[in-house]
Amino acid sequence: MINAKDFVEAARSFDFEWYCGVPCSYLTPFINYVINDSSLTYISSANEGDAVATASGATIGGKRAIAMMQNSGLGNAVSPLTSLSYVFRIPILIICTHRGQPGVPDEPQHELMGQVTGELFDTMRIPWESFPTSETEIHAALERADKYMRKEQRPYALVMSKGTVAPETLAPASPPSIRAKANARGERFIQSANRPGRQDVLKMIVAETSPKNDVILATTGFSGRELYAVQDRDNHFYMVGSMGCVSSLGLGLALARPDLRVVIVDGDGAALMRMGNFSTLGKYAESNLVHLLLDNEAHDSTGAQATVSAHTDFAEIASACGYRQITRAQTVEQVKQALLEQSTDGAKFIHAKIATGTIENLPRPKISPEAVYARLSKSINS
Repeated sequence: MINAKDFVEAARSFDFEWYCGVPCSYLTPFINYVINDSSLTYISSANEGDAVATASGATIGGKRAIAMMQNSGLGNAVSPLTSLSYVFRIPILIICTHRGQPGVPDEPQHELMGQVTGELFDTMRIPWESFPTSETEIHAALERADKYMRKEQRPYALVMSKGTVAPETLAPASPPSIRAKANARGERFIQSANRPGRQDVLKMIVAETSPKNDVILATTGFSGRELYAVQDRDNHFYMVGSMGCVSSLGLGLALARPDLRVVIVDGDGAALMRMGNFSTLGKYAESNLVHLLLDNEAHDSTGAQATVSAHTDFAEIASACGYRQITRAQTVEQVKQALLEQSTDGAKFIHAKIATGTIENLPRPKISPEAVYARLSKSINS
């Protein structure tokens, strides 16, 4: 058995100071130690996939990050681990607990996952090893992880058994500050045949942002492809998978780099898929984050099948979750005004209704995902 301090301070020597995760009783000592230390950063994620994406965003911003989760939630992280971290070659360290470990009594819901945890990591081509159980093993384990991550630029996992870390008391904390609800501005949407096209909005976003001071992250599907068609710049990031994770990716980057404005271009289908992250952004995001939701009430890139967003007031949801400036926009000019408005307290949310459809012969980015990440990282960290 080790103390949380033994591992966390050793990890600090490898520059790991950012932790994102979903609690597990095995992880409690870790989480408590990190929360107790104000020089470390802990982000409580709505689910394990968002933890992976937020850690990836912090990594893009130049911070080394650890994603923590229980193996029962490993399935929630499969998409960003295979289509974000792997494809873009974003190295994060994963600490995954081993509930249901064969031979260790546990609750029945953990039995099957306990048997296949290692196989899942193998299938995802993520090298893993058992979490160190003695202080003398810690440095060597971190050194192996560090060596692999630096060479391959991909995740590495440590799988933690029950009773590995001694209890750690969480220091008394002040009651959390709850932001007063901010009102959503703008008229409620009506059906209209004159909604702007996605490319019209994206052209304005490109024109009103700077490659030096802004980063634009576009969700998977037509948003990323149309942003590329408008203009390909070093400060653009085109999601090619991990549907719904662009907002948590943007959160990690925005927190890691408060000197940059991070503009997240999201879609209604993607936002519905991981709506729990709205609360995470409302809690943690600062005024350098802009969450723009382009809502055409359809899964446009797969044939324009309807989503349920026509029945969903995203602006009210954002308000309830703690975003500070919330705008309903029905024209490109209204989106522009909201984008350019000065923000001093928390994240900005813009809900814009757009038309379905895309441009003819819509191109796919000719630059590879790993090259997109490499040039963005170089651009903002050099």
